[in-house]
Formats: sequence, structure tokens, C-alpha cells
Amino acid sequence: MTDSPSFYDEVGGHDTFVRLVDVFYREVAADDVLRPMYPEEDLGPAAERLTLFLEQYWGGPTTYGETRGHPRLRMRHRPFHVDPDARDRWLRHMRTAVDELDLSPLHEATLWDYLERAAHAMVNTFEPSGIGPGPSVGATVLPVHPRTGADDR
Repeated sequence: MTDSPSFYDEVGGHDTFVRLVDVFYREVAADDVLRPMYPEEDLGPAAERLTLFLEQYWGGPTTYGETRGHPRLRMRHRPFHVDPDARDRWLRHMRTAVDELDLSPLHEATLWDYLERAAHAMVNTFEPSGIGPGPSVGATVLPVHPRTGADDR
């Protein structure tokens, strides 16, 4: 009986995942929302962790689990403000990286499906991050739930 090759092997193994992660972090480095979420000066350690995680997830070496334990992705992302904007930016950069791999349609769809589901699962707040313009000077701010008068009760 022969084992069928893993997704990891089918898409080119280590080199493919390194390319994916390198392109992704090249994009993240220029993103004013995502870049501050990476505390290290150099994105290299984050890139290594993501590469190891993805390789293990897709059937490659188990180095991630051996060195870092269970992925616990939601727990590891909890300290960061992952709102829908951050998710969408992450997906946009990952889309660029996936497109540069030039995978077969089936492999591309399989990988992208996972990445989309993972990105949506990491959202931990719907509060805006404060990015973008604030209210203009002299603007009237209306309460979300205006108080009703005594006669309105």
C-alpha cells in the first residue's frame, strides 16, 4: 500500500511555502494597519512561524508543533485588534502571495478556501481601530440611543 502525496508535496513542498510567506510579508511590511501588529523589528521570525505552521498544516514537517506546541491560533491572535479591516487586508496580501505561486486551479482553490476560513476565524472585534479621519471640527455627534423624554415612556 502506498501513501498518497500530501498537499504539501503536491504543491512543491518547502520552497512553495517559503515563496508564499515571503510575498505575504513583503506586502505586510508596507501595510500601515497590519505592520504594527508584528512587534519584532524584523518580520523574519513571524515569517518563519507562519511557514512552519502552514507546512505542518498541509502535511509537511511537524517542526511547528515540536517547537511551539499546539497552534492555538485564536488564542495567539487575541492580543491583536483583528477587525474586519485587518482581516480584509490580510486576505488581500495573502491573495497576492497565492497568485504569485501559480498553482493548479484545484490546489489554488484548496489553499485559498483554507486561508479565507482562517482569516474569518481570527476576527476578534468589530470595533473600529481608529484608522481614518475622525469627526470634523464642529461636527455634531448624535447618540446611538437618544434618551427619551419623561412623556415618551
